[in-house]
Amino acid sequence: MQGFVKVYDEVTETGVIICDNDRSEVLLTPGSLDGSLFRLLRQGQHVVFDLQDTERRVATNVRFGSDGY
Repeated sequence: MQGFVKVYDEVTETGVIICDNDRSEVLLTPGSLDGSLFRLLRQGQHVVFDLQDTERRVATNVRFGSDGY
């Protein structure tokens, strides 16, 4: 999936991504950036991510938006 960072708090490592396809919100939780080149995110940054299917929509494997996949 692709989207952009709505908000990210580097202290708590939490935030929200807005999906490009339907403008729904996906959560960033502590650990969402594990295995990623990112150590922090900035508002408006375009990212590609996997969606963990749980009762809460959580982003995993967050990577640069220009990866194109």
